[in-house]
Amino acid sequence: MAQSQSNRRVLVLPGDGIGPEIMHEALRVVHFFDRRHIASFDIAEDLVGGAAYDAYGTPLSDATLLKALASDAVLFGSVGGPKWEKLPFELWPERGLLRLRKEMALFANLRPAVVFDALAEASSLKRELVAGLDLLIVRELTGGIYFGEPRGIETLADGSRRGINTEVYDESEIERVVRVACELARKRDGRVCEVDKANVMESGGLWREVAQRVRDTEYPDIELSFMYADNCAMQLVRNPKQFDVIVTGNLFGDILSDCAAMLTGSLGMLPSASLGEADATGRRRALYEPVHGSAPDIAGKNLANPLACILSLAMMLRYSFDMGEEADLVENAVRRTLAAGVRTNDIAGSGMRGVSTREMGDAVLRELEHLV
Repeated sequence: MAQSQSNRRVLVLPGDGIGPEIMHEALRVVHFFDRRHIASFDIAEDLVGGAAYDAYGTPLSDATLLKALASDAVLFGSVGGPKWEKLPFELWPERGLLRLRKEMALFANLRPAVVFDALAEASSLKRELVAGLDLLIVRELTGGIYFGEPRGIETLADGSRRGINTEVYDESEIERVVRVACELARKRDGRVCEVDKANVMESGGLWREVAQRVRDTEYPDIELSFMYADNCAMQLVRNPKQFDVIVTGNLFGDILSDCAAMLTGSLGMLPSASLGEADATGRRRALYEPVHGSAPDIAGKNLANPLACILSLAMMLRYSFDMGEEADLVENAVRRTLAAGVRTNDIAGSGMRGVSTREMGDAVLRELEHLV
């Protein structure tokens, strides 16, 4: 395992709702690593979202942004809640997260869909279809139809209105996200499936052309295949274990990653990472966050599932600090916790007692002690 050193700079942004509760449990894992001299981190903490608005009058202060830009990684909780719903759009808590993604230039969103054996029955699909599932969706995050111009709603000569959104991708945008997918595939099963709608969209044809070129010139060891997005959605619920790494644009990635999420049985189990461009030293700006939202209905009640946040921490270890063994350690502790029958309410089966957020954290730490 990595030797203990203290120059790993992490900015922790717990945010709103259940964010502070789940982040507390993730940080207990960080403190465990430090206490056992496995690894140490320089941890700074600040406010984001509604909590930042209440304190600073903005969902992300300039000072907090500067801390994020200077950090090696950002560990993020959740933002939003009914308290701030009547604020002007530009002050919504979610704008803090969007500004972070933009200013940190995070273009590749990583969404793993992993089914732990103990939770295979919780999936909406039959156990034999999902048991052992381990796929990764790499979604381009800063281009495509969500950002393309022209866009808007215009009034036509006859008084009717027309909505316009434009799917736009430059070669360089496609190249860099395909490279990320291929690099990740090299550490997995070596297979990448590029997903598009090249049969009806010229931008999809460009995706295929660029992906093939990147693979042929830079990653000849990677097996590259292509699939139309509608077929991919069908295959995810028909035979999801055929996939290793899926790489796709912003719109299709948004849809397919949520589809894949439900294969696992609970949003409370899903981590994610958003990565920027590698600099000359290989360092990438990165933000790690659980997929679930702020869940204001259970906030402050010690009921939230902290595992997605703990697994986001594991992704941070793996992708920002090249600490694969330590990431495996955290993931195995989660796996053993689930195998022991420990469940929060969102993943508890019939007749099972749901434990508290704190109790789930206790269980993970016990397994870590056994594994080290």
